[in-house]
Amino acid sequence: MIQRSDKHSTTLSSLVYYPIKACRGFSVDTARVERMGLEHDRRMMVVTPGGKFLTQREFPKLALVTPTLEDDKLMLSAPAMDTLSIAIAKTGQAIPVEIWKSRDVQAIDQGKAVASWFSDWLGASARLVHIADGFQRKVSAVYAVTDNDQTGFADGYPILLASEESLADLNSRLETQIPMNRFRPNVVVKGCEPFDEDQWKRIRIGDVELAIVKPCARCVVTTIDKETLEKSKEPLKTLAAYRKQAKGVMFGQNAIPLNEGRLEIGMNVKIL
Repeated sequence: MIQRSDKHSTTLSSLVYYPIKACRGFSVDTARVERMGLEHDRRMMVVTPGGKFLTQREFPKLALVTPTLEDDKLMLSAPAMDTLSIAIAKTGQAIPVEIWKSRDVQAIDQGKAVASWFSDWLGASARLVHIADGFQRKVSAVYAVTDNDQTGFADGYPILLASEESLADLNSRLETQIPMNRFRPNVVVKGCEPFDEDQWKRIRIGDVELAIVKPCARCVVTTIDKETLEKSKEPLKTLAAYRKQAKGVMFGQNAIPLNEGRLEIGMNVKIL
């Protein structure tokens, strides 16, 4: 049964999944939560021919790539590029790829056509891979809740959560306001105080329980406008003035789903 909110409670206001790490995301009204995160979220990644992950840090143009999923097909589009459609391969001969400290993630190469497409767009040799069916990329043992905690090609954790109020607080300090997509969260909530999410340990949305395990240290990707690709010092400069911790400036919380289920916009967020 869907938990509905009253006007004083915290509710789920946005769900976003990113089919390919570093590329555009899609807002949806409902999404299935798996142990690896939102269904289809960051299961694919652009890599060098040697298997090392690529991000907007090196290639801001990834932000303009729109990956659309339909059944088991992927359609790619980008400004002034021909649209490409491929069948997604999730099984077959796996190759090792590297993302941060994960050095031997098993993935399936998606073929020459999409490799050429990304190489042309980026102006550098690139491949597209999908995490191999059945492979588990475990989260850091320091923050894991169970032995089965895993993620796809997200930086380190299966779900990133933020609140609208935290963004509003940040925007009240900025000369030019920024949208939430600078931070690329999967789950956005509203109806709480700014940065209330810092204090949460466990929450339940519908039937899905999430462990809030680690604040998210933000990098230069947040300073890239996702429409124009213009770079600035914000929001990191302002965040550093009041959100700085030993490991960086923090915005949003990394979360681990403790079970599977379905989320829907408007569901009540229960703080456990």
